[in-house]
Parts: sequence; structure tokens; C-alpha cells
Amino acid sequence: MSLAFNRLGGLFLGLAVFSATAAGAQTVNVTPLGSHDGEFCRFDRAMLFEDPDGTRILYDAGRTVAGPADPRLGNVDALLVSHMHGDHVGDRHIDAVNAGECGAPMMTKVVAPNTNSVNIALDKGAAIVTGSEMPRFFASKLKALGGDPKKSQLVRFGASRKVGGVTVTTVPAAHSNGVAGAFIGGELGKLLNASGLTAYAGPPTGYVLTFSNGLVAYLSGDTGVTAEQQTVVGEQYGAELVVMNIGDTYTTGPTEAAFVVNELIKPVSVIPSHANEVGTKGGKVIAGTKTDTFVKAVTVPAYLPLSGKTLGFDGAGKCVSGC
Repeated sequence: MSLAFNRLGGLFLGLAVFSATAAGAQTVNVTPLGSHDGEFCRFDRAMLFEDPDGTRILYDAGRTVAGPADPRLGNVDALLVSHMHGDHVGDRHIDAVNAGECGAPMMTKVVAPNTNSVNIALDKGAAIVTGSEMPRFFASKLKALGGDPKKSQLVRFGASRKVGGVTVTTVPAAHSNGVAGAFIGGELGKLLNASGLTAYAGPPTGYVLTFSNGLVAYLSGDTGVTAEQQTVVGEQYGAELVVMNIGDTYTTGPTEAAFVVNELIKPVSVIPSHANEVGTKGGKVIAGTKTDTFVKAVTVPAYLPLSGKTLGFDGAGKCVSGC
């Protein structure tokens, strides 16, 4: 009787361990890649998403990923670029993690006209998945640098594309999306710069990612408040995790962003991004900052994008690790 009981107990313990392991395996990991470890700094935009099946997607590499050799990257299956501004596509990048100050990171590595995003995609053999008119721009860059132009893949509003176990959808964003002359080069680039103009790249985008564990995440990109945040992001896709840009002037400010979260999308969790400020010190929110205003204004749990600190989310949008 005792032996049978011990065997039964061992079976239950094994099942419990298996269930816990399976639950852990179903976590979507989100790792901010900012300029300074453990902080939320002025130019931080980049985030690395890892699906439970191992698919890894880099969002808005910008200036705080130290090029393809950045040791934090590892394998990358696809890059997402919300729009063509230098702080998102990467006109230059940090020399190394923690170089310079949180408010003024050292960024002497100029990567125009290639862009940081293209250089990373080439090195990693990754796709660049964008909407609007951006895919042709990236295809031409890849081809000119000896890469495969077919790695630049289109997904326009209302459509989706699979990358591993992740479904990638683009949604509207209200912002500008010009290509600076520095990314074009030659006489045309010089003429654009001289006239103060940029080349047309179509409208900017946000993204909705549906992961293999069922989690739906909305990545706002630079945007104002749009009706689609309610009808498409909230009602159609039912986003449970929101990465919301809060920088003000250039994108939604903290109170506008909080309105989007609280009234339009109503997710389970939110991560602020693109604050254009030093948002933390010692990993804690600085009182009176835009980050502080946003965190206090939202009615759902807000998780700081501290560089290098991985947050794990379950299929319902609840933070289950690194919280």
C-alpha cells in the first residue's frame, strides 16, 4: 500500500513538474534592447520578441542595437520597421552597450545609407517584414549589398504573414514616413537634403503579432490616436499586450497614450516605449517624467522596458516572469 502510494505520489509530482515546464515553455519573452543595462533611456525603442517555438523577431532596431555584432541579439528570424525615421530604422547606432550616458549615449557608428536594420538582416539572414512602400526600399538595399531582395517581405493593412509560429499583421499609424537623403545617397540624396525634403515611403505602420501561445500584442510605432486602435487592434484582434510609444510631440504623449490603453484597446498589460527621455534611474521610474505620468495614468499593469531585462507573458497577456 505504501509502495503504491509512493508511486502515485511520484506520478502526481512528475505531472506537476511537467505542467509547470509546459506552462513555462508557452511564454512569450520580450527583451528591450536599450542603450544602458537595466534602464529606460532617451533613444530606447528596440525590443526582441521570442515565441515559444523559438522564433525571434526584432522590432525597430533603431540606434540602441550595436549593429549585427551586438551580443544581445543571438539569432533573429525577422525585423519589423514601423517607419523610416533614423531613430527607428537606424541611421547610426551605439558604439557599445553602456557607452556614454542614458540621456546621451555614445553613437558614433554611422550606418547610413545601409541602415542598422538592413545590416542586421544581412548578417542574420533574417527577413525584413514591413508594409506600405517600404519593402521595395529594403529590397533594393539588400540586393545592392549582395543579399537576397526576396528577404524584404510585404504585409499591408488588412493582411498577415507568418514568420515561424508568429503571425505578423500591419495596422495603421498616424505619423510621417519620409526617407531621408542620407539613406538614398548620390545626387538625389543631396538634392533632397538641400531642399529639406524626404522621399515618399507610404504611410507608417503599427504591428499586431499573434504568437503560437495565443498572445496578441500590439506594437504602436510612432502614432497619434486613431480609430483603428479601437476597431482593429482592440475589437478585431483583441490585443492583450500593448507596446505604446509615449514620447509626446513626435508621437502620442503619456496622457494620450493612456487614453488609447484605457479606453480604446483595454489590454491586460502594457509596456511604455519611445519616451524620448531618461525615464529611470537605478531601474526605478523618475518622478515627474513622461514615463511616470503614463504608468500612473493607465489602469492596467505597466511594465518598464528596462534594457536587457526579459519579461515573460502568457497567452492571456499576463506577465509571468521578470515582472
